Amino acid sequence: MNEAAAQSVSELTRAIKDELESIFPFVRVKGEISNCKQHSSGHVYLTLKDAEAQMPAVIWKSVRSRFPMELRDGLEVIAEGRLEVYPPAGRYQLICTSLSGTGEGAQQQALAELIARLAKAGYFDPGRKKPLPRIPRTIGMITSPTGAVIRDMIDVFARRFPAAALLLYPVQVQGDRAVESVVQALGYFNDPPLTEHRPDVIILARGGGSSEDLQAFNDEAVARAIYSSAIPVISAIGHETDLSVADMVADLRAGTPSIAAERAVPDREELLRHIDSLARRQAIIMEGKISGAQLQVDSICGSYAFNRPVLMLGQMEERLVTLQKEAARGASEKLRQREMLFDAAAERLAMLDVRRVLQRGFALVSGKRGYVTSSELLTPGDSVDLTFQDGSRRAEIRDGIGS
Repeated sequence: MNEAAAQSVSELTRAIKDELESIFPFVRVKGEISNCKQHSSGHVYLTLKDAEAQMPAVIWKSVRSRFPMELRDGLEVIAEGRLEVYPPAGRYQLICTSLSGTGEGAQQQALAELIARLAKAGYFDPGRKKPLPRIPRTIGMITSPTGAVIRDMIDVFARRFPAAALLLYPVQVQGDRAVESVVQALGYFNDPPLTEHRPDVIILARGGGSSEDLQAFNDEAVARAIYSSAIPVISAIGHETDLSVADMVADLRAGTPSIAAERAVPDREELLRHIDSLARRQAIIMEGKISGAQLQVDSICGSYAFNRPVLMLGQMEERLVTLQKEAARGASEKLRQREMLFDAAAERLAMLDVRRVLQRGFALVSGKRGYVTSSELLTPGDSVDLTFQDGSRRAEIRDGIGS
């Protein structure tokens, strides 16, 4: 036997490694997980098997964080990755780059894992639920623009509270673009280009359907959009027996879209009755206050302190009348005395009146220089005027009579 032609184990293993890894750079395989173990390093080691074969597989720590589904023995999965030969153990293994569940069971598991993750993050906590406005002015509706859902809600609003303004953001409620459409609608209402397009409450509604039809409302992106909404959200997805993640995150869950509309607005008739009751109560309170105030006014008006100024004013009026009378009497007496003095003075003045002197036979003599009071003031030939009590005469001085 020729030893020179023999290969070492490592040489053969490397040859197999190169050949196998070049032939299978990518594989997609379905199998059941067994012997699943997570190493302290964060890597996961497991075996994929079916009824006739098994294959070792590994999920590196950096890859494991990309798919948060729970891994356990007995779970059927679809794994994607590449084949690799591990020389120290002399075996091949699947290096997983992607892992997903299969069938309805996988969907239920993924949904359960999402609910658990959101619950841990506090998405369902009652304490973070926002209260609904008692009397909303504007209501935003996120639903399909056609079908019974929108018609039923409009009918309820028209019957219960027609004063509310309705804003519809039409969305796809199922299909590939449903999640994106709903997320965009929630974002629009929270930050609209026009202030009048910002509602006081949002209703997210969809009619009944299969679990696949409602899948968009079990999506994490929709849950995050509802959780992040600053506006209260009412969720009414499917029938009353259906419960979606959107229902659990929303501030209020309604069994049907019609119930959501009823919960969003008050009953007009009940509101009017309440307003009428408040008006009557206010009128009674006002009447009581007026009556109380009137009693206080009457009490004050009848009090001595309030009436004392009135009494004092009456006394002052009486005193004023007395003073007026005394002043009138004093003024009358003063006037009478002044009249007597005036009459006496007038009599004295009358006695000095030149006309009375002239009546006694005297005459006034006046010349060029005025009244002549002495004979020495006249010389023969002077002309004088003689004034008598009944007229005047001109005279000429011819000669003096005297010593």
